[in-house]
Amino acid sequence: MTRGILGLVLRACVVLTGVALATFALLWNAPGDPALAIALARYDTVVPADVIDRVRVEAGLDGGFWAAFKGWVGPLMAGDLGRSSVTGRAVWPELAAAGSYTVPLAVAGLGIGLAISVPLAVIATRAPGGWTDRFAVALASLGAAVPAYWLGLLLILLFAVHLGWLPAMGARTRAHVILPALTLGLGVAASLTRIIRSGILEARGQQFLPALRRRGVSDRAIGRDHVVPHAAIPVVTVFGLELAFLLEGTVMVEVIFGRPGLGSFLVAAIAARDFPKVQAVVLLTALVFVVVNLLVDVVYRLIDPRIGERDA
Repeated sequence: MTRGILGLVLRACVVLTGVALATFALLWNAPGDPALAIALARYDTVVPADVIDRVRVEAGLDGGFWAAFKGWVGPLMAGDLGRSSVTGRAVWPELAAAGSYTVPLAVAGLGIGLAISVPLAVIATRAPGGWTDRFAVALASLGAAVPAYWLGLLLILLFAVHLGWLPAMGARTRAHVILPALTLGLGVAASLTRIIRSGILEARGQQFLPALRRRGVSDRAIGRDHVVPHAAIPVVTVFGLELAFLLEGTVMVEVIFGRPGLGSFLVAAIAARDFPKVQAVVLLTALVFVVVNLLVDVVYRLIDPRIGERDA
């Protein structure tokens, strides 16, 4: 198992390196002069050619792609995300400040998704094919088909505009987190409900379960020792993916609801071609994906040790 985890960590490092290189290449080869975009964002006015050339040197863009990439990766190896090409301030404090708005929103969305999906899936599997089961499947399918940006606009229209119960924009009070968290949570609930329901039904249909019952094993023991572990693997997979995608979805939801956070941080950085800031957000997102997938693989091995034996 240790060898398998070390292999996963090595692959994770390769993935992060590839993501960093690909993102830097995309930014470098995007249309337009990055030095001009940085100068316009820095001075917010028409800038002469000599100022653009000075900005190009200050941002490390004058030595070519590999020199600029090496100049960014070098400090990164020591844990330094660099300084903003526009403001000159360190990236890490600004990234941490933006994340302080994004992480609670993502956690709230995940909590809402779990609070809806788990009871709904359990109730649906009590009578497979019944009206509660069909209602749960229809509700989950509808939730999966509705884009987050459209759902967010509908919630704003209903609860903020027509009813006036909740604020639509900003992040000044706790009430401001309800609508964006609900937007995220409904999307998470749609995916998890279907997977939890399918996992439970498949686990209950295993051919060896009737034999266990004939041997006198109680339903509670069967559920604890056989149904739950069997149903947990696909649920853990989707839960891990949803947890990782929450960060990406939160960025879009923050823009819709006008909240500060990684969304506005990333949009402003892309518009200004602020390489260190964009790279910091992309690496953070990639790191979340890698860590979540690593944890999911470890949980697989804890649930079913045979997975680790096959990898060995």
